[in-house]
Amino acid sequence: MAIDPGTDTRAPAPVGAPVGSTRDGWRPRLRRAVVVTDLVLLVTVTAAVALVGVLAREWVALDAALGSAVAVGVAVAFLAGLRCWDPQVVGQGSEEFNRLARAFVRATLVLAFVGFAVKAEWLRPWVVGVLPAAAVVVLVGRWLVRRVLHAARRDGACMARVLVVGTPEAAADLVARTRRVPWHGWRVVAACTPTGDGAADAPVVGDLDDVPRQVAALGIDVVAVAPAPGWTPKRLHRLAWDLEGTGVDLVVDPGLMEVGGPRLHVAPVDGLPMLRLTEPRFSGTTRAVKVVVDKLGAAALLLVLAPTLAVIAALVKRDGGPVFYRQERVGIHGRTFRMVKFRSMVVDADRHVPDRQNEGAGPLFKMRRDPRVTRVGAVLRRLSLDELPQLFNVLGGSMSLVGPRPPLAREVAQYADDARRKLLVRPGMTGLWQVSGRSDLSWEESVRLDLRYVENWSPALDATILWKTVGAVLGSRGAY
Repeated sequence: MAIDPGTDTRAPAPVGAPVGSTRDGWRPRLRRAVVVTDLVLLVTVTAAVALVGVLAREWVALDAALGSAVAVGVAVAFLAGLRCWDPQVVGQGSEEFNRLARAFVRATLVLAFVGFAVKAEWLRPWVVGVLPAAAVVVLVGRWLVRRVLHAARRDGACMARVLVVGTPEAAADLVARTRRVPWHGWRVVAACTPTGDGAADAPVVGDLDDVPRQVAALGIDVVAVAPAPGWTPKRLHRLAWDLEGTGVDLVVDPGLMEVGGPRLHVAPVDGLPMLRLTEPRFSGTTRAVKVVVDKLGAAALLLVLAPTLAVIAALVKRDGGPVFYRQERVGIHGRTFRMVKFRSMVVDADRHVPDRQNEGAGPLFKMRRDPRVTRVGAVLRRLSLDELPQLFNVLGGSMSLVGPRPPLAREVAQYADDARRKLLVRPGMTGLWQVSGRSDLSWEESVRLDLRYVENWSPALDATILWKTVGAVLGSRGAY
């Protein structure tokens, strides 16, 4: 299928002259071409096989039509779910084909399971032959689309405008590499250097502080960051936050940021490994799945742990006073909620704060031997059983099974800008702070771990944290 290369064949605009970004040009057209090609090929293959089967009297027309519809529906669901049409991977490296392969393998497995579960023998040909054949055809179609894209790029079309950030030497090296591999689709139009000057084989338009302004002024599609004096992880994080919502890709030389997982994608340019940093996703299908898993998991745990919860409630009640302790905490987007725990301190403990030195992290007040803690409460805290009622918060949607620690309002008032990013997601019953030392952590380390979770969230990370929580709780690390 032909790709309209658009009109992005112009030479770089004069330095300082605003230009239109190509993000609204060839990229949407490329994505549409890929989606249409995939769907047309998938439907054509399945429909053709169904028609042949009916004409050969091997299948009943109804079974053939139903099988074709189910196969196409399952395949499309996985193509969308695994983001096979994401503009970040279309036409870029092997990840595009890896996602396609994973989507069709999973679709085939699901179709096989459905056929086995409902004893639908008529689905067997679709599992062992039709869907795998459709996968091969779609992969070939993607390869042909990429060949058309590469041909357009050799003619100077479908190119992303790149701003290089780094030393003049690093910028010059990247310019040379992109010129050697035009099919990669990068055109370096400007550079920002530590001193704002130097020879970089591209116009130097400013220093490191000018990057966000030049991105807007020059219509930049990609910011490529190379090593340079003055770049720190914190400064690079700030640039990433400035670019959020703009659609601009941030590609970083390895080793500059504490970001990994699904946000990093290798984008080699003539053998030079660069990392494309995508924006953190706080919505979408995977986040919706997280909410569903949270609610189902909380409900299941409440049912399984009901006898344990009843015993703990009885023991706490024997100490006198209420069974539960409720405290206002700050949740997602700064919204407050009432967090519930088993009471582990004497009644009105908040009004009787000891005059002893705070042993907690930063604004957190913690003492290893707090005189306000009851005998039952000491055991509950050591095993983190006092936190089990937070499952009701998870069920209600104010918390998640995994996430940053839910802060108090007075703590949030002391947050710097970076710490406030913790409020972009729901707080969790457990998190990286829970499996990394809890109260033994410094305030800075606690914030860093929470931010690492926010920046790198993935279902796999959640599963890992939940698994490690078991060992952390049994070992009572940092619990007091």
